[in-house]
Amino acid sequence: MSATFSSIAALSSAALSSPLSAPKSNIQPKPLIAKPQLPHFATALIPLAAAASISLSPLPLSLASDYPFHLYYGTAASAANYGGYGGNASKQDTAEYTYEVPDGWKERLVSKVEKGTNGTDSEFFNPKKRSEREYLTFLSDIRGLAPVDTVLGNLALSDVALQDQIAGADSVRSEERRAGNGQVYYSYEIDGAGKHSLIAVTCKGNKLYAHFVSAPEAEWSRDEIMLRRLHESFKTVDSRASASSPSS
Repeated sequence: MSATFSSIAALSSAALSSPLSAPKSNIQPKPLIAKPQLPHFATALIPLAAAASISLSPLPLSLASDYPFHLYYGTAASAANYGGYGGNASKQDTAEYTYEVPDGWKERLVSKVEKGTNGTDSEFFNPKKRSEREYLTFLSDIRGLAPVDTVLGNLALSDVALQDQIAGADSVRSEERRAGNGQVYYSYEIDGAGKHSLIAVTCKGNKLYAHFVSAPEAEWSRDEIMLRRLHESFKTVDSRASASSPSS
């Protein structure tokens, strides 16, 4: 495991999990980050706690029904066991997570080196605008989620572009939701610094999964409904149950 992974796993420990003060739910939220300089990045993340209970108010998925999609099955295999590149239907039997991908988007091939250094497991992009994309990263040996305001900062430690976006954002919003099976998901929305990003994070089976959807402002204005659908489609699956089902 690389030094980057070790530092992130360490930051997800109890030393970082002390909760911040609860937000005042009756106060109308203001932009949470007022364009701080990157050296003050850690300070800039503190206001995220104040947004933990804000609903991101996603647009109804029914409005995105005109977009054709297909379901991607991700295995989150370790770099040592990474024998190929994604997108094959046979991955359904050992899938650990799924998310929707617009028909026509292209898959970017993720190398073993990249997988081993930053945890990228899969990535798709719009061939008409490569910076409009969705991808998933994962970290092993993470037993549970740290507080909602802490996790985003941990992710940014290994992603300079995400650091810069947070530091220059007009607003950063977050929420916590619980799936029907009790699994906790964190959602983040970062607006500004030239692009818009939606991030979903969860833990299952001692792994942390982070699903990213991002687009430049022009594409966000045009494709917001579709991009929100991609964000909301991410979920983990029970790989054991998947493996016991008949292969397609």
